[in-house]
Amino acid sequence: MRDAGVVWLQFTGGEPLIDPQFPAAYQLAHELGMQVELLSNGSQLAKPRLLELLTALPPAKTSLSVYGASAETYDGLTRRRGAFKRFARGLDAAVAAGLNIDLSLIITNRNAHETDAMRAWADRLGLPHREYANISPTVHGGAESLPSQSPEHLTHRAPFTGCPAGHTFFHADPFGQASICKVGREPNIGLPTEGVAGLARLGSIADSLMLRTGGCSGCQLSGTCRVCRPMAKVFQEAKAPLHSYCQHGMKEAAS
Repeated sequence: MRDAGVVWLQFTGGEPLIDPQFPAAYQLAHELGMQVELLSNGSQLAKPRLLELLTALPPAKTSLSVYGASAETYDGLTRRRGAFKRFARGLDAAVAAGLNIDLSLIITNRNAHETDAMRAWADRLGLPHREYANISPTVHGGAESLPSQSPEHLTHRAPFTGCPAGHTFFHADPFGQASICKVGREPNIGLPTEGVAGLARLGSIADSLMLRTGGCSGCQLSGTCRVCRPMAKVFQEAKAPLHSYCQHGMKEAAS
């Protein structure tokens, strides 16, 4: 990634901070001059050694996911007893350490009743926050996540007008397989075997993945479609209801 000229690196997961190799990888990224962003559930941030590392080498930004404003709701949604306590402790430790934090409020049908409380929590701490209610299928095409959506909190995405995925940024999985983004994971490039030379092919891969194919071929509404082709393919593979991602389905649902 250094040899490719990467200057911004986002650690995500799952939960990246539980990886035993995270501290070494994080420190190396800093030594290479990269601006690092962390996407985390915050559960590990109160651990002294980890907090010392992040205080000594501050990330450019740390985005923490919030799954509720009470232990009952938070633990119930994550299915982890004590998850709320660990998150709250980690959040307080990160705020006290002066890390640059913003919050991602994940709204589902299990915690929607605490939306106002989650907002108030963020405001009380003086932290910027965004809300996410439009749940997508899993990257492997599973639809099991869709029933968790809170219908009254769903929002209409802006029309898709293009994306620089594969041209100005790329995604890499734990095995070094580079793809245009975390959704369009195939075809991919093996960084350990192909290196920077292989990355040069991502642009053409990205252009091919954005073509309207499959059930989207010849669509007359493609100019105002709200999802990219790779995301639409994930919805289609999950056999998701048409109204959850396609304007044709939205019209049918409205009528």
